[in-house]
Amino acid sequence: MLTVVVVTALGILALVTRAGVLLVERAYPAQGRMVEVEGAVLHIVELGPRDAAGPPVVMLHGASSNLEAMRQPVGERLAKSHRVLLIDRPGHGWSKRARLDDSTPEVQGRMIDEALRKLGIGRAVLVVHSWAGALGLRMALDYPERVAALVMLAPVAYSWPGGVGRYNMLAAMPVVGPLLAHTITLPLGLFVVAPGARGVFFPQVMSEGYVGDTATKLLLRPREFLANARDLVTLKAAVAEQAPRYAAIKAPITIISGDADKTVSTHIHSRPLAAAAPNARLIVLPGVGHMVQNAAPDLVVSEAEAMIATMAPAAAAVAN
Repeated sequence: MLTVVVVTALGILALVTRAGVLLVERAYPAQGRMVEVEGAVLHIVELGPRDAAGPPVVMLHGASSNLEAMRQPVGERLAKSHRVLLIDRPGHGWSKRARLDDSTPEVQGRMIDEALRKLGIGRAVLVVHSWAGALGLRMALDYPERVAALVMLAPVAYSWPGGVGRYNMLAAMPVVGPLLAHTITLPLGLFVVAPGARGVFFPQVMSEGYVGDTATKLLLRPREFLANARDLVTLKAAVAEQAPRYAAIKAPITIISGDADKTVSTHIHSRPLAAAAPNARLIVLPGVGHMVQNAAPDLVVSEAEAMIATMAPAAAAVAN
């Protein structure tokens, strides 16, 4: 009898999840174009003038989010005078990847580089947040001809003590992960997504409309939830492998982090990176948490524009 009750409950939750996915996707439809690459289809939103002076800006979001987290408030402001490309990382937002195991910065960097090449993008300034910090660094190592400069916001760069949360470990497990993702994740997540986002903002206060404005509920879909968990579970080993090479990065780097960040420690990540990369500059904001682009958008925009300005003469020389 207990087995029947459990199976029935799981069946009902699975139906609720399927209906919830349809409603969430209808509420937050894709806004850009799809670019097919090896192993994935990437969703890319382009903003700003295509003929703007200087290199284009490519913005890459962190874990548990999508490109909308970079559009507001920084992306749209940069797009007033620069070409900006917002990319859903493989498996996130409206981007899809064929294999959950394609979760590392190395693989995702290869996919993004291929997409940019297909779009005719040459050298670009990468603005990266959190998990995508490791991705931006990997691209600077593997595709130096693509990465003109990096503006890094609270970036992950090194291995850290501890794990990535028990629920992510469970979600990354065979059988258990898909079972959770297709039954309880979405119904339960609707109640915890806003409190979870508020925790990432701390000590700053999250705006009331943030979850809706950034389509955060897309994360609760089974395929994206599983991809996000896999990204987090494999990240620690990935950065441990690539970190010894940071001294070889020639691109200029601006790092902006908060000294109150409890999600990605500035002491563990940003400070050692600034010491290791030869052309890195670190800005530490007192009293600022993990969501740097929301806490200090004026600074992020000005630092990105300053980086673009230094790249513009070189881009013009290449064009001539």
